[in-house]
Amino acid sequence: MNQIDLNGRVAIVTGGAQGIGRAVAERFAKSGAKVAIWDLDGKLAKEAAAAIGGEASGLGIDVTDAAAVNEAAAELEKRLGSVDILVTSAGIAGPNRKTWEYPLDEWAKVMRLNVDGTLHCCQAVVPGMIKRNYGRLVLVASIAGKEGNPTASAYSASKAAVIALTKSLGKELATQDIAVNCITPAAAKTRIFDQITQEHIDYMLSKIPRGRFLQVDEVAAMVAFLASAENSFTTGGVFDLSGGRATY
Repeated sequence: MNQIDLNGRVAIVTGGAQGIGRAVAERFAKSGAKVAIWDLDGKLAKEAAAAIGGEASGLGIDVTDAAAVNEAAAELEKRLGSVDILVTSAGIAGPNRKTWEYPLDEWAKVMRLNVDGTLHCCQAVVPGMIKRNYGRLVLVASIAGKEGNPTASAYSASKAAVIALTKSLGKELATQDIAVNCITPAAAKTRIFDQITQEHIDYMLSKIPRGRFLQVDEVAAMVAFLASAENSFTTGGVFDLSGGRATY
């Protein structure tokens, strides 16, 4: 493992109790960061933080609740002095349905968490980053946001929105030492697979030229660099983790 210097940095990782978020939180801690794991499952978040050790903390939080997000970010900043890094890994897949048959309540749930939840977290930490003239934000999108997966229109649209949010926010903060980038992973075997059909899982695998699913540690390696001070010029970027699937 290459050593990325995150010593002394304070990082929030949403959805950090499992899957991609957990792998990122572990990599950050090994790189010297003080990691705050935010997850809807508070018990699991605290267990993950205890397993990581050091100064890791776990908090049960619903990122769709803007007031709760603002309060938690303010408390963390007061306790540790800053929030330097944000990784937004919290998200849901939603059901697999044809677009014209997609349940509107399920569509709203996907958008609320994947898009609004991401926005809430950005709004909570960016003012402090502006004040300190430093910050690194890594928003977790998806290859589906580039290509649009059949029977996954809500998820695909939500991740396209995250890509656009990255570009807008990156441009707004480009004159300061604040980098905003996103990643577009292909599927990784995490608990999100529990939300989707086997047919859709098989479809996603068939589209990956590498012939395998993404490993969460591979995501963490890329995110660690994007969250570091070494990533000093790139902002508003979209970083591919699709195993060769992406054509742009």
